[in-house]
Amino acid sequence: MHHSTTIRQECLRPADDDWEQPTGPEIREVIERAGFTGSKAGKYLGISVQETGGCRQIRKWIAEDARIPYSAWALLCHAAGFGTIWIDESDPDA
Repeated sequence: MHHSTTIRQECLRPADDDWEQPTGPEIREVIERAGFTGSKAGKYLGISVQETGGCRQIRKWIAEDARIPYSAWALLCHAAGFGTIWIDESDPDA
């Protein structure tokens, strides 16, 4: 599988460590790396999925019409293999 969008390091930090909101293409890339469709990502996150398939909220995040909550982003990143981005591994108290 070829990945063309690089996920910025600023998006892979704990929320309280100068985390930056991911772009729409970064969100799409993480969803794809997790092996999800929009509908599967919505189900994974426990958010509303339309009867016709797909998830309006996921589409809004990708279109940058709405900000993705850190918690949803962190779970998607974990599913995509980026680990537990909400834990600062360099912090000895983590």
